[in-house]
Amino acid sequence: MNVQATIHSFSLLHHFAQKTDFDAIAFADLARRLGFQGISLSLNDANYRHLGGRDVKLMERLRNYLAAHDMSLEIDTSDTTPAHMSEMLKVAHQMGASSLRTYTWHGGSITNMMQATAHDLAQVVEEAQDLGVVIVLENHEDFTGPELAQIVEQVDHSNMKILYDYGNSQMVLEDPEEALKAVLPHVYSVHVKDHVMIHPDHAGQLTVAGVPLGEGFLPLNALTDTLLKQGLRRITFENVWAYSAPIRDGRQPLGGVVLGEGTFAYLKPPFDPSRVVLDHTNISPETLVALEYDALIKGRRAFFDMLLACGATGDWASVSL
Repeated sequence: MNVQATIHSFSLLHHFAQKTDFDAIAFADLARRLGFQGISLSLNDANYRHLGGRDVKLMERLRNYLAAHDMSLEIDTSDTTPAHMSEMLKVAHQMGASSLRTYTWHGGSITNMMQATAHDLAQVVEEAQDLGVVIVLENHEDFTGPELAQIVEQVDHSNMKILYDYGNSQMVLEDPEEALKAVLPHVYSVHVKDHVMIHPDHAGQLTVAGVPLGEGFLPLNALTDTLLKQGLRRITFENVWAYSAPIRDGRQPLGGVVLGEGTFAYLKPPFDPSRVVLDHTNISPETLVALEYDALIKGRRAFFDMLLACGATGDWASVSL
């Protein structure tokens, strides 16, 4: 089965932050040389984060580069409020993006968060359809699979889908495979990453930490196999080395989750910085960039090997570095 492999700009977060000459075009060019056929780009702040500004010329420059190399584009934002979503849908259309990823910033009880999020998104799905952009709501450390599916089913529109992240259900103490079962009929896109758990004794609180793909405890092949059998044909790789997040307040382990075992196994210290970093503030910019690139290259190889093991084929399979 032919699968398009794409890569998320979060994979090189420290490159964007520390290297003055690393911009969206440099990222897209590196992605292409590494064998990826598309990119996901974070526009997660007022200055459109990894685009590097709000100037339409920046949007057109990237769009032209991607078109010249037959590469796809998805973009990310956060915040579901209608005014913000309307703005970002127009940006997605301007840039030629197929989808706009978002997640909620609403607070309060889970029920209130779900209702407010669904209300927001219902107000912009018609505009999304008119602009030819799919809205994808991510399981971004806040909702379980059934909660996310309920939101999308309440909106009930063909341009309202789900982005399934391989690891984010851990922040609500939900097994990733159970989360996928709940959202599978609605999945439009995915983020493939790898995680370990860190015991509170070593992180101050129960923590999920990113590692190079293939060096964590997530059931990567099982999740990918399920998604491919469902018909997914574009899969996004995300290097999350040096990322960490605490468990959401008030969440208790859901059925089948045993802390310290299986997918929720603890990584024991000492922690090798090439594998996991819980606090990067004491690491020099040069070292951060070097370690991030090494993690990216290791993870890329594991990502392509995983796709091959699951029966996928694609242009990426013949690219070496």
